[in-house]
Amino acid sequence: MSPTMPNTSGCWSAPAAELAHPKPRMSASELAVDPVAAARRLLGGTLVGRGVTATIVEVEAYGGPPDGPWPDPAAHSFRGPTPRSSVMFGPAGRLYTYRSHGIHVCANVVCGADGTAAAALLRAAVVTDGVGVARTRRRAGIADAHLARGPGNLCEALGITMADNGIDLFVADSPIRLELTAPAAADNGPRVGVSTAADRLWRFWLVDVAAVSAYRRSPRAPAPGLSD
Repeated sequence: MSPTMPNTSGCWSAPAAELAHPKPRMSASELAVDPVAAARRLLGGTLVGRGVTATIVEVEAYGGPPDGPWPDPAAHSFRGPTPRSSVMFGPAGRLYTYRSHGIHVCANVVCGADGTAAAALLRAAVVTDGVGVARTRRRAGIADAHLARGPGNLCEALGITMADNGIDLFVADSPIRLELTAPAAADNGPRVGVSTAADRLWRFWLVDVAAVSAYRRSPRAPAPGLSD
Protein backbone atom coordinates (compact mmCIF):
# COMPACT_ATOMS: atom_id res chain seq x y z
CA MET A 1 0.00 0.00 0.00
CA SER A 2 1.38 3.38 -0.92
CA PRO A 3 1.34 6.27 1.59
CA THR A 4 -1.89 8.23 1.81
CA MET A 5 -1.81 11.77 0.58
CA PRO A 6 -2.25 15.18 2.23
CA ASN A 7 -5.34 17.26 1.62
CA THR A 8 -5.23 20.38 -0.52
CA SER A 9 -4.66 22.62 2.50
CA GLY A 10 -1.25 21.02 3.01
CA CYS A 11 -2.23 19.63 6.43
CA TRP A 12 -1.58 15.97 7.06
CA SER A 13 -4.91 14.19 7.21
CA ALA A 14 -3.99 10.51 7.02
CA PRO A 15 -3.54 8.23 10.04
CA ALA A 16 0.09 7.73 10.92
CA ALA A 17 -0.34 3.96 10.61
CA GLU A 18 -0.85 4.33 6.87
CA LEU A 19 2.76 5.46 6.51
CA ALA A 20 4.03 2.47 8.50
CA HIS A 21 5.30 -0.66 6.78
CA PRO A 22 5.36 -4.10 8.42
CA LYS A 23 8.40 -6.33 8.91
CA PRO A 24 11.28 -3.86 8.56
CA ARG A 25 14.48 -5.41 7.21
CA MET A 26 17.30 -4.29 9.47
CA SER A 27 20.43 -4.69 7.35
CA ALA A 28 22.96 -2.06 6.35
CA SER A 29 24.11 -4.40 3.57
CA GLU A 30 21.06 -3.33 1.57
CA LEU A 31 22.64 0.14 1.33
CA ALA A 32 26.05 -1.13 0.15
CA VAL A 33 25.06 -0.28 -3.42
CA ASP A 34 25.33 2.71 -5.72
CA PRO A 35 24.00 5.99 -4.25
CA VAL A 36 20.98 6.20 -6.55
CA ALA A 37 19.81 2.69 -5.65
CA ALA A 38 20.48 3.37 -1.97
CA ALA A 39 18.58 6.65 -2.02
CA ARG A 40 15.57 4.96 -3.58
CA ARG A 41 15.86 2.19 -0.99
CA LEU A 42 15.61 4.68 1.87
CA LEU A 43 12.25 6.07 0.77
CA GLY A 44 9.48 4.84 3.02
CA GLY A 45 12.01 3.79 5.65
CA THR A 46 11.60 4.75 9.28
CA LEU A 47 13.84 6.84 11.52
CA VAL A 48 13.38 6.15 15.23
CA GLY A 49 15.01 7.97 18.10
CA ARG A 50 14.88 10.58 20.82
CA GLY A 51 11.15 10.27 21.26
CA VAL A 52 10.23 10.70 17.58
CA THR A 53 9.42 8.27 14.77
CA ALA A 54 9.34 9.53 11.17
CA THR A 55 8.90 8.09 7.68
CA ILE A 56 11.46 9.18 5.07
CA VAL A 57 9.72 10.79 2.08
CA GLU A 58 12.49 12.69 0.26
CA VAL A 59 16.21 12.03 -0.28
CA GLU A 60 19.11 13.05 -2.53
CA ALA A 61 21.93 10.83 -3.75
CA TYR A 62 25.57 11.95 -3.64
CA GLY A 63 28.63 10.21 -5.04
CA GLY A 64 32.33 10.65 -4.41
CA PRO A 65 35.73 11.67 -5.80
CA PRO A 66 36.76 11.74 -9.47
CA ASP A 67 38.58 8.39 -9.26
CA GLY A 68 35.60 6.61 -7.73
CA PRO A 69 32.71 4.82 -9.44
CA TRP A 70 30.31 7.77 -9.01
CA PRO A 71 32.24 11.05 -9.46
CA ASP A 72 30.15 13.88 -8.07
CA PRO A 73 31.47 17.45 -7.76
CA ALA A 74 28.47 18.34 -5.59
CA ALA A 75 29.48 15.81 -2.92
CA HIS A 76 31.50 16.72 0.17
CA SER A 77 33.66 13.68 -0.60
CA PHE A 78 34.63 14.86 -4.10
CA ARG A 79 38.09 16.04 -3.00
CA GLY A 80 38.79 12.83 -1.12
CA PRO A 81 38.64 11.99 2.59
CA THR A 82 38.93 14.87 5.04
CA PRO A 83 38.26 14.98 8.78
CA ARG A 84 34.74 16.14 7.91
CA SER A 85 33.93 13.79 5.02
CA SER A 86 35.74 10.60 6.04
CA VAL A 87 32.49 9.07 7.33
CA MET A 88 31.16 9.15 3.75
CA PHE A 89 33.74 6.52 2.79
CA GLY A 90 31.93 3.83 4.75
CA PRO A 91 30.83 1.51 6.00
CA ALA A 92 27.24 1.77 4.80
CA GLY A 93 24.57 2.50 7.36
CA ARG A 94 26.47 5.21 9.24
CA LEU A 95 25.13 8.73 9.72
CA TYR A 96 27.09 11.62 8.22
CA THR A 97 26.16 15.03 9.66
CA TYR A 98 27.27 18.51 8.67
CA ARG A 99 26.17 22.11 9.11
CA SER A 100 24.56 23.85 6.16
CA HIS A 101 25.84 27.45 5.93
CA GLY A 102 27.32 26.86 9.37
CA ILE A 103 23.86 26.89 10.95
CA HIS A 104 21.51 23.98 10.27
CA VAL A 105 22.51 20.38 10.97
CA CYS A 106 21.83 18.07 8.01
CA ALA A 107 22.04 14.28 7.98
CA ASN A 108 23.05 11.73 5.35
CA VAL A 109 22.95 7.95 5.34
CA VAL A 110 26.24 6.51 4.11
CA CYS A 111 25.94 3.93 1.33
CA GLY A 112 28.11 2.06 -1.16
CA ALA A 113 30.90 -0.43 -0.56
CA ASP A 114 33.19 0.22 2.39
CA GLY A 115 35.98 2.55 1.28
CA THR A 116 33.93 4.00 -1.60
CA ALA A 117 32.32 7.37 -0.90
CA ALA A 118 28.56 7.73 -1.32
CA ALA A 119 25.66 8.97 0.76
CA ALA A 120 22.01 9.97 0.63
CA LEU A 121 20.86 13.24 2.14
CA LEU A 122 17.71 12.96 4.25
CA ARG A 123 15.68 15.85 2.87
CA ALA A 124 12.23 15.31 4.40
CA ALA A 125 10.20 12.97 6.58
CA VAL A 126 6.71 12.70 8.05
CA VAL A 127 6.54 12.45 11.84
CA THR A 128 4.29 9.49 12.63
CA ASP A 129 4.87 9.27 16.39
CA GLY A 130 6.13 11.75 18.94
CA VAL A 131 4.57 14.79 17.27
CA GLY A 132 4.48 16.60 20.61
CA VAL A 133 8.20 16.00 21.16
CA ALA A 134 9.02 17.16 17.64
CA ARG A 135 6.98 20.32 18.21
CA THR A 136 9.12 21.28 21.20
CA ARG A 137 12.10 21.37 18.87
CA ARG A 138 10.48 23.44 16.11
CA ARG A 139 8.99 26.92 16.13
CA ALA A 140 5.31 27.34 16.94
CA GLY A 141 2.58 27.19 14.33
CA ILE A 142 4.08 24.61 11.97
CA ALA A 143 1.67 22.06 10.47
CA ASP A 144 2.31 18.45 11.46
CA ALA A 145 3.16 17.59 7.85
CA HIS A 146 5.95 20.19 7.83
CA LEU A 147 7.68 19.36 11.11
CA ALA A 148 10.46 17.49 9.28
CA ARG A 149 10.17 19.15 5.85
CA GLY A 150 13.64 20.12 4.67
CA PRO A 151 16.96 18.61 5.83
CA GLY A 152 17.61 21.07 8.65
CA ASN A 153 14.06 20.81 9.95
CA LEU A 154 14.24 17.01 9.81
CA CYS A 155 17.28 17.03 12.08
CA GLU A 156 15.66 19.50 14.46
CA ALA A 157 12.48 17.44 14.73
CA LEU A 158 14.38 14.22 15.44
CA GLY A 159 16.96 15.84 17.69
CA ILE A 160 19.88 14.91 15.41
CA THR A 161 23.04 16.87 16.23
CA MET A 162 26.63 17.08 15.05
CA ALA A 163 27.52 14.68 17.87
CA ASP A 164 25.67 11.96 15.94
CA ASN A 165 28.23 11.99 13.11
CA GLY A 166 29.40 8.44 12.44
CA ILE A 167 26.80 6.57 14.50
CA ASP A 168 25.63 3.17 13.24
CA LEU A 169 21.94 3.43 12.37
CA PHE A 170 21.45 -0.34 12.46
CA VAL A 171 22.44 -1.20 16.04
CA ALA A 172 19.73 -1.59 18.65
CA ASP A 173 21.16 0.93 21.13
CA SER A 174 21.83 3.68 18.58
CA PRO A 175 20.25 7.03 19.54
CA ILE A 176 18.88 7.22 15.98
CA ARG A 177 17.86 3.98 14.26
CA LEU A 178 16.90 3.24 10.68
CA GLU A 179 14.39 0.59 9.68
CA LEU A 180 14.22 -0.25 5.98
CA THR A 181 10.93 -1.33 4.46
CA ALA A 182 9.66 -2.58 1.14
CA PRO A 183 10.88 -0.35 -1.71
CA ALA A 184 8.43 2.45 -2.48
CA ALA A 185 7.40 4.00 -5.80
CA ALA A 186 8.95 7.43 -6.27
CA ASP A 187 9.40 10.40 -8.56
CA ASN A 188 12.74 12.07 -9.26
CA GLY A 189 14.28 15.36 -10.33
CA PRO A 190 17.37 17.58 -9.93
CA ARG A 191 18.95 18.08 -6.53
CA VAL A 192 18.11 21.22 -4.57
CA GLY A 193 20.54 24.11 -4.28
CA VAL A 194 23.66 22.51 -5.80
CA SER A 195 25.78 24.64 -8.14
CA THR A 196 27.58 21.74 -9.84
CA ALA A 197 26.14 18.56 -11.35
CA ALA A 198 22.88 20.49 -11.06
CA ASP A 199 20.99 18.59 -13.76
CA ARG A 200 21.43 15.09 -12.34
CA LEU A 201 18.08 13.57 -11.48
CA TRP A 202 19.37 12.34 -8.13
CA ARG A 203 16.60 13.68 -5.89
CA PHE A 204 13.82 11.20 -5.10
CA TRP A 205 10.53 11.63 -3.30
CA LEU A 206 7.23 9.92 -2.56
CA VAL A 207 4.59 11.52 -4.76
CA ASP A 208 1.83 13.80 -3.46
CA VAL A 209 3.19 14.02 0.10
CA ALA A 210 2.97 17.47 1.67
CA ALA A 211 6.25 17.06 3.57
CA VAL A 212 8.31 16.95 0.35
CA SER A 213 10.28 20.18 0.02
CA ALA A 214 10.08 22.58 -2.91
CA TYR A 215 12.71 22.49 -5.67
CA ARG A 216 15.01 25.49 -5.79
CA ARG A 217 17.88 25.68 -8.25
CA SER A 218 21.07 27.33 -7.09
CA PRO A 219 21.55 30.79 -8.65
CA ARG A 220 25.20 29.78 -9.18
CA ALA A 221 24.29 26.72 -11.26
CA PRO A 222 24.42 26.86 -15.07
CA ALA A 223 21.13 27.18 -16.91
CA PRO A 224 19.12 23.94 -17.00
CA GLY A 225 20.55 21.56 -19.52
CA LEU A 226 24.08 23.02 -19.32
CA SER A 227 25.25 21.17 -16.23
CA ASP A 228 26.23 17.57 -15.53
